[in-house]
Amino acid sequence: MSPGRSSGAETIVIIGAGPCGIACGRELIRLGHEDWVILERAGRAGGLASSVIDPAGFTWDLGGHVVFSHFGVFDALVAEAMGDELFRHERSSYVRFDGRWVPYPFQNNLRYLPEEVTAECLEGLAQAPGGSPGMDFATWMRSVFGPGITRHFMAPYNFKVWATPPEQMASHWIAERVSVIDYERALRNVQEGRDDVAWGPNNAFVFPAVGGTGEIYTRIAGRMDGRIRYRQEVVSIDAARRRVRVATGDEQAYGSLVSTAPIDQLVELIEDCSGPIRAAASKLRHNGVYMVGVGYEQPLADEKSWSYFPQDHAPFYRATNFAKYSPANVPGGDVSRYSAYMTETSFSPEKPVGREGLEHHVEEGLRAAGVVQGTPRVVSTHVERIDYAYPVPTLERDGALQTIQPWLAERGIYSRGRFGSWRYEIGNMDHAVKMGVDIARRLVLGEEEELWPN
Repeated sequence: MSPGRSSGAETIVIIGAGPCGIACGRELIRLGHEDWVILERAGRAGGLASSVIDPAGFTWDLGGHVVFSHFGVFDALVAEAMGDELFRHERSSYVRFDGRWVPYPFQNNLRYLPEEVTAECLEGLAQAPGGSPGMDFATWMRSVFGPGITRHFMAPYNFKVWATPPEQMASHWIAERVSVIDYERALRNVQEGRDDVAWGPNNAFVFPAVGGTGEIYTRIAGRMDGRIRYRQEVVSIDAARRRVRVATGDEQAYGSLVSTAPIDQLVELIEDCSGPIRAAASKLRHNGVYMVGVGYEQPLADEKSWSYFPQDHAPFYRATNFAKYSPANVPGGDVSRYSAYMTETSFSPEKPVGREGLEHHVEEGLRAAGVVQGTPRVVSTHVERIDYAYPVPTLERDGALQTIQPWLAERGIYSRGRFGSWRYEIGNMDHAVKMGVDIARRLVLGEEEELWPN
């Protein structure tokens, strides 16, 4: 396929105007390929990385996003969108445990725990035999951290996040997602009274000065000269004829189809999809998340970026101090008057969460956990239900994807992005942008994708 040529056979249709789809379209423009379109079912760009403003004037993301990068192409996209309209932050995150604020990562900072819990965690870590990628996640946690750290933090926290029993999850996705600390280092941290907080790729991050995370993608989308067709929900795909049909009944022919929709939903849309492919897709599992934002009439005084909550005093697993990210996230940018906390509560069939009264439970949890001090007036509560939040790396995931992805590629369908790839380990915004850039270059220039597992 040559850059700049336009014919039915070379039309690239992109499903979804989230980070991956936006990046793909932006790269097609850069490459001079003109025959492409994005179909987006919502009325705005951003997908899971979009932002909303509630009636009281608080801005909320659809989850605890921080903008950090492994890739120059993502840095370039953010720079193009935001210029110098970014705040730069050093991570200040904690785990709430037994009425204490334990610096993150928990397992690196055991000295903050009650003395008997510190001793239990160190003893377990000393005796832990070590894990291997073939273990299920529950076995891996016990083998790497021992019973103490696993019981007090790893097991309860991960169930609150994933809403999936860890015995049903694989462990080879861990990579940079979990701090693996050895006994000697953990012991030195305790003995020397040393904080060990620099671990991880997101220990420094940026955030848009206005508009929340979604502002990045809104601005890039606004420069695409009408190439994004909003409120165009794809309802069926004829893979043999290479045509997609949207809810209005209109059809769009394609030469290549880049889908950023959840891959299980994509499979359901394909009319001529075989039974084994549908069976494989049915094995993929995901959780959902309620994002509950609570705005207070209380000045911003909290210096924490975000915090984790493994215990039961709060329904949420994470709370983000959203006014600290940017003053523009509160009404009038007035952090001398307002503060805001964005919480995430996961749900699944194994961990049902009722919607009724959730705002009240979350607000109670913020107080019970010690996040909010005193009795400030609640100015706003805002709830967003995200049905597809995390693609769960189950034991059956890789086998299912190895069945589905080649079948799609043979038919000119490329499923990419957070839920298009269904690989949490490459599920950050920067990964999604990189996948979008790479698939554009593959389709136009024939280059191999750098991030995608070949």
